[in-house]
Amino acid sequence: MSRVQVDRDRCVGSGVCESLAPEVFELDDDGVLVVHRSEPDAGQLDAVHDAVQQCPTRALALAE
Repeated sequence: MSRVQVDRDRCVGSGVCESLAPEVFELDDDGVLVVHRSEPDAGQLDAVHDAVQQCPTRALALAE
């Protein structure tokens, strides 16, 4: 199973991940990233992979 990893030191709260995979990622009212599903379902993996690839600070990773 794939697991989402977040480097909180690199995350700037741009919201790209939330826009690509809103069922997995959300920015709270303070702009802090909340990961709702650290182990996304198979149907969410494509969107999560896109979010990882498009993160402007490379703060996201998917670990197998």
